[in-house]
Amino acid sequence: MRFRPISPDYPLVLASASPRRRRLLEQVGLPFLCSPSKIDEDDSFLGGAPAPALLAREKALAVSERHRNTWILGADTIVTKGHRVLGKPRDPGDARRMLTMLSGAEHRVITGICILDPLLRTAHREEVITLVKMKALTDEEIRAYIASGEPFGKAGGYAIQGIGSFMVESITGSYTNVVGLPICALVKALLACGALNSFPLLPKPKR
Repeated sequence: MRFRPISPDYPLVLASASPRRRRLLEQVGLPFLCSPSKIDEDDSFLGGAPAPALLAREKALAVSERHRNTWILGADTIVTKGHRVLGKPRDPGDARRMLTMLSGAEHRVITGICILDPLLRTAHREEVITLVKMKALTDEEIRAYIASGEPFGKAGGYAIQGIGSFMVESITGSYTNVVGLPICALVKALLACGALNSFPLLPKPKR
């Protein structure tokens, strides 16, 4: 069954309040509207294991009552170091613990995405992984970065698109995935499931 594709008159619904995800979608010109879910992100640790793609689906389903007959995108990002999952730091001490753990080492950023079609069926679900290598951080660098306030509200306690970029030596994989949404994988998925006919979208012809 074919559905109406995403367009300025028929935008994608983003089940997230993340300003970083909004910015990424705006950057590539994908029409969307925000409808944050109220899913508890602590549920991403189902059975003690990270499950961002499952939580992404729950987020998408949570807003479906408000948005009928449209394409819905859920997303969830986690940071893992070994077998440990690093969420958003609760306080400066928690941020210091996370940054000390990441210092001089490689970690993984995993974003789960789930696309629901207009009949609320799962049209696509996947997890995208990026490897990030941090430089060795001094105590003073960690202290000053925490004082900037940027670590809070960020999985893993840092923002690669902000001040935190000074800590990142290298990445293997998608940069936008580390920001919060793997744009290349997302657009490929939207095209494959029929949510987009083509991309980039052409501007509306002027009358």
